[in-house]
Amino acid sequence: MKIILSSNPFRDKNLRAARSAERILRAAGGETCLCLPFRFERGNGAELPRGIEFGDLKKELETADLLVCFGGDGTILHAAKDVTSHDIPILGVNMGSVGFMAELEHSELSLLSKITAGKYTTEHRMMLEVTVWRHGRKIFEDLALNDAVITKGAVARVIDLSVYGDGMLISDFGGDGVIVSTPTGSTAYSLSAGGPIVEPTAENLIITPICAHSLQTKSFVLGRDRVVDVMTERQSRKSVYLSVDGGKAFKALGGDKVTIRRSPKVTKLIRLTNKSFYSIMREKLGRG
Repeated sequence: MKIILSSNPFRDKNLRAARSAERILRAAGGETCLCLPFRFERGNGAELPRGIEFGDLKKELETADLLVCFGGDGTILHAAKDVTSHDIPILGVNMGSVGFMAELEHSELSLLSKITAGKYTTEHRMMLEVTVWRHGRKIFEDLALNDAVITKGAVARVIDLSVYGDGMLISDFGGDGVIVSTPTGSTAYSLSAGGPIVEPTAENLIITPICAHSLQTKSFVLGRDRVVDVMTERQSRKSVYLSVDGGKAFKALGGDKVTIRRSPKVTKLIRLTNKSFYSIMREKLGRG
């Protein structure tokens, strides 16, 4: 079994966790390869140990069986886009603060030896296709595991949005924006904006307004096969910004349409423990 170890050097200092995992997996009979999740330049706030040979992640994914990533949820989100096209499962090791998607904490690395013995299960997580249309032409597309967020940007102003489900108006409102998330993303920005917590293995689209200027505007939970369109005012001179899974913002103009639907692709997450979603929520969010 070939296992890629992909570590965020800003989270995993000197790649200590990744190197420990490498020793554990090799002792258990696994083949490992160290890769960086993004291009790294020395002297930018993190250091890499000398003498380590790194593989090219995209090339190594072509022959890999599994990817273990070390970091926070952002690292897992980034990895999800890389592995989905190769149909490879991910195991996340939390090196951040919350880490809802990570299966292990960095203190639980010894459990990685179960991988080579096949003592794990795979959990499928729904993903979203996100497309921006301008005058009937596709100008942007991306894939989301967590969410697509349409916002006003950093300027202190209100934007007017109309949200449709299968072509029927769901809500129109003014506010800071709207989040369309998967159940996996329901515990991310959507939760902070007042959206519901949805069990991550469910398949729904969750619409959560951000600071809506209306007492009647609420979150909606839609079926998995609904197609959501978010429209800006055609005559508006205000720009709005689309961010997919917290990535670089795409600038949309008045009259542009953002279409969000369930993707046929899924993210596969490795499970080594019997932790329930409910116990994770109590642990990560506190007992209230």
